[in-house]
Amino acid sequence: MTYVIAEPCVDVTDRACVSVCPVDCIKEEEGDRTLYIDPNECIDCGACEPECPVNAIFTEDALPSQWAVYTEINALWFTDKAAARAMVDAAKPR
Repeated sequence: MTYVIAEPCVDVTDRACVSVCPVDCIKEEEGDRTLYIDPNECIDCGACEPECPVNAIFTEDALPSQWAVYTEINALWFTDKAAARAMVDAAKPR
């Protein structure tokens, strides 16, 4: 199990979660509309979840079903950033 950043983070990208992550697995690049958690680096410590001011961080098994696509989006960003960004745009159009 890992943590997932879901739709409430889109266009917010508050970085409070980044500063508490002990393994630096929460990433973004300029122009990204959301933050991403690397499922291969996340150690499931849970430090990020209470720091999120918009309640966008969930464990995979607690992720609301309407945001299930964000599990794939988070993982995809680490192998294909353009595809992940396109999926964010499709999930939450500007």
